[in-house]
Amino acid sequence: MLHPFSVRPKGHRYQFQASKTGPRPPREDRVESDVMVTPLARGLAVLAAFSSKRDWLGNKEIALEAGIPGPTVSRLLHSLVELGYVHYDAGRRKYRLAAPALTLGYAAVAEGEIQVAARTDMQKFADATDSYFMLGTRDRLDVVVIDTRVGRDAKLAIDMSPGTRLSLAGSVAGAALLSALPELERCYLEGVLAHKGGAEWPSQRRRMAEKISQIRDTGFATSLGEWVPEISSVSVPLCLPEHPPWVLSCIGLTTQLTRPRVEREIGPRLVAMAQSLRERLLAD
Repeated sequence: MLHPFSVRPKGHRYQFQASKTGPRPPREDRVESDVMVTPLARGLAVLAAFSSKRDWLGNKEIALEAGIPGPTVSRLLHSLVELGYVHYDAGRRKYRLAAPALTLGYAAVAEGEIQVAARTDMQKFADATDSYFMLGTRDRLDVVVIDTRVGRDAKLAIDMSPGTRLSLAGSVAGAALLSALPELERCYLEGVLAHKGGAEWPSQRRRMAEKISQIRDTGFATSLGEWVPEISSVSVPLCLPEHPPWVLSCIGLTTQLTRPRVEREIGPRLVAMAQSLRERLLAD
């Protein structure tokens, strides 16, 4: 089972770090529609290979991460450097994103309507529950973190900055997102996850089904020390017309996010927050 976090003690607090989900699946393995522009898709895959934790990458690293042949990556990088989206350092013999690429990401994330609407509620929730709060959405087979907030008295630190990816099949946030998808789309993704998961898929599928069933019964899904004993989380999907589903997650120490507290207080409060946020966004 792929753990979404690793844990390290840090003074009187616990520090958690999101685990890397591994290289992206090769683009050639994906079904391409008649309108797919392959060079554009590959260029975007090259840009997506960079992250806040891996800002300098070599040609081979990018090829592995993007799942694209090395010679093709070289040609794409040359074009991206010429266009100003990527910077090449001859001394390092490596590349990093340049300012024009960063502005694209900022425009998409920094002031998105859902992020802006949720920001205050996220901080209030984190403060009231002494927890870490995450807003995320789906990108292919990952949950992508869009925004986070930390409670004033939270006894943990999580290294999960915007852009961090969690496994769709290996996190309660991923199960919450899958629960919000139309049945046909969810079945298709489960087929892809089964192919990628290999021997781990049966246990992943069982756990995922349990979480989706929880959401249908109570509106929220929980992971109470299942992946990492020290950490528990609660997630709910946020669905808006003509938008992909989002996920709201409250994350904290298992000693604080106990089962009675989660079931009686935190879970229902998170469901109410998602409903209130949905109503406000639809009213705008």
